[in-house]
Amino acid sequence: MDVELSVVIPAYNSAPWLPSTLDALADALAQADMPFEILVVDDGSTDDTSSVVRTWSTTHQVPVRILRQTNSGRFLARWAGVTAAAGSRLLLLDSRVLLHRGALAHVEAVERRSQQQETWNAHVVTDGAGPLVTLFWEVPVHVFWGRYLRAPRATHIDLRNFDRLPKGTTAFLVERMSFLEAARACWPEGDARFVSDDTRLLRYLCARSSLRLDPSFSATYRARTSLGAFLAHARDRGTLFVDSYAGTSVFRTVTLLLLVAAPIAILTVIAWLALAGAWTGAAAVLIASLVALALPAALALRNGVAHRAVASYFAYSVPFALWFWAGLTRGAIIHRRKFVRASRVTEEAS
Repeated sequence: MDVELSVVIPAYNSAPWLPSTLDALADALAQADMPFEILVVDDGSTDDTSSVVRTWSTTHQVPVRILRQTNSGRFLARWAGVTAAAGSRLLLLDSRVLLHRGALAHVEAVERRSQQQETWNAHVVTDGAGPLVTLFWEVPVHVFWGRYLRAPRATHIDLRNFDRLPKGTTAFLVERMSFLEAARACWPEGDARFVSDDTRLLRYLCARSSLRLDPSFSATYRARTSLGAFLAHARDRGTLFVDSYAGTSVFRTVTLLLLVAAPIAILTVIAWLALAGAWTGAAAVLIASLVALALPAALALRNGVAHRAVASYFAYSVPFALWFWAGLTRGAIIHRRKFVRASRVTEEAS
């Protein structure tokens, strides 16, 4: 029987997570009627990622193809898997993600009724059972996408609502040829490890066809459990944030530059006031900055975020801000050409 669905899992030092990820995937596949293959791309892991996958495959008698490459980042790891895939459709699945049991069966049921294939963006929830640090991102998520998260429902993502709905390639079902076209159009310049693996690609896809966001096509994400891994991820997210949005509009470009410059400006003002003996003014600026840092928690609570997530936000917001800013600064340097392109577009438009 011809393969219909190719599941592509990029993995870097994912040995602790992959057995349960593959267990959940196998369970979801068993509920659906999709001839499938599973490909795990070992992106230069230094742990026993590949051997863990081989052991799982043998134990469960489920064939898994393992591709190995030098560490090149998630974009190129996915590309390696997609180009080797045999299926007409892809399920992109991250190594820390538990696909929910009925997710693929729901896709089949909806498409059977509509007689139309869609591109599916999973509704992803964060595992609430982990250490406190794993819940930090719940606050930003409930700030930016709170309207949807207050009452999740099936909807479609297009360019008009692109920034108002959660999206990503964490668990993403797409036609293979469409993905290949989008990946070529968004091919990374320079080191692919510092390039966004999803936002630009999803924007490209949305310009051609909407993405279905559906709470019944869902998965659970298990976040990083140690402070060191959390901070390293925060720095990387800062760099990828610049790649995702620099040059996409004048507003976004200016906002990014302000985010890079603001901490330096604030610290300079505080230092200047302190040296001038204006301690009250310096304290006022510092307090105002801390209040501004706390505002997202209030907005997230309004949108229904768990109180434990708010505790995580307050516990880790200061170190997060430092590492994320470091990532933003690195991104502004690495992706500086995008800012130049944006200014040129503005000049031509005027």
